[in-house]
Amino acid sequence: MVKEGFRKTEAGVLPNDWSVDYLGKNSLVLRGGSPRPIQDYITDSPNGINWIKIGDVKQGEKYINHTEERIIPEGVSRSRTVQLGDFVLSNSMSFGRPYILNINGCIHDGWLVIQNYQRTFDRMYLYYALCSELTLGQYKSMAAGSGVQNLNKEKVNTVVLPIPKKEEQTAIANTLSDVDELIISLEKLITKKKNTRTGTIQELITGKIRLKGYTDKWKEINLAKNSKLKARIGWQGLTTDEYMDSGYSYLITGTDFVDGHIDWKGCHYVTQDRFLQDPNIQVSNGDVLITKDGTIGKVALIDGLTKPATLNSGVFVVRPTTAEYSPNFLYYVLLSNVFREFLNKLSAGSTINHLYQKDLVNFSFFAPDSIEEQEQIAGLIYDMDVEIMKMKKELDKYRQIKQGMMNELLTGKIRLV
Repeated sequence: MVKEGFRKTEAGVLPNDWSVDYLGKNSLVLRGGSPRPIQDYITDSPNGINWIKIGDVKQGEKYINHTEERIIPEGVSRSRTVQLGDFVLSNSMSFGRPYILNINGCIHDGWLVIQNYQRTFDRMYLYYALCSELTLGQYKSMAAGSGVQNLNKEKVNTVVLPIPKKEEQTAIANTLSDVDELIISLEKLITKKKNTRTGTIQELITGKIRLKGYTDKWKEINLAKNSKLKARIGWQGLTTDEYMDSGYSYLITGTDFVDGHIDWKGCHYVTQDRFLQDPNIQVSNGDVLITKDGTIGKVALIDGLTKPATLNSGVFVVRPTTAEYSPNFLYYVLLSNVFREFLNKLSAGSTINHLYQKDLVNFSFFAPDSIEEQEQIAGLIYDMDVEIMKMKKELDKYRQIKQGMMNELLTGKIRLV
């Protein structure tokens, strides 16, 4: 039953005083164009015309403010000119994600542009409407069954949008923009904290800054001589068909490494029989992991583990065999430039896509002679990690709040005017 004052529409249940219409009836949607070969039209001249590419925007940004490349005037007639205030959508990458132009320029045929919308839409209201679950859901429905997600102007023209009066559009946009500003400021603060942490790791792990009360000379430790390094060498015939959505044991892969930890929610599982096949790679809290395939040298510290876990073939587990180092201290060594520089030397002049156990035989690092000092250094950095994790949780909370507000405001369930 529809609530009084509302009606069912193609865009869902909306207030009676809101209209509903196709985007194409209230704007001009066009596809970009590419002069070819593009290399003949690229110029270093500051007088060139902005050549807008998907690489000119970062994830989560609203605006396109500058371009890395420009084209000569002769390329303009073979492309599509766009103006400040226009919207552009990528045909395939970041599927359907709108960006607002803060510059004039030209777009290639991987973009669509939305122009001449101002009579019907407040600019920022249209931005949020294009970002909404309603719009993205329509794109997905259009692409269903095709196997490839891409957009064309015909699809975008047929997107149905709720249209309040301009005054209410502006009020909705202002409210959501306020939340966005809060999110952006928190993102910047997290970035600043991460940069501080990176610098702190480098200073403490190399002994450039010593903790109060410690003056002893540091010792050099060879990782391989003081550790057991194990990876999966058994499990012959394991196939992706055995990667389960639930089961006895987590199966940790390189793609599960997120910010130095394991994203347990993203892990696949294997059976108990598979888990028991190789005790060497049964991992526990406190273990240090290093990826050895794909993106090599990613590092994670196992924590928060509440059930059995094992590794796929692309990951090393590293455990101390002597009392020379603390695993927590090693973890931050591996996150520092000390390990990055080792990997860079390893790959000098070549592209390596595999890290062998024999490669790590040559990796050594300096550490305090006292395990107590090692643990205090690791604890100091860990406290910074905890602070950053709390801020990330707060950021996730505000993102969820924003999503809920969009759902309420863009359907008229909450009225601002």
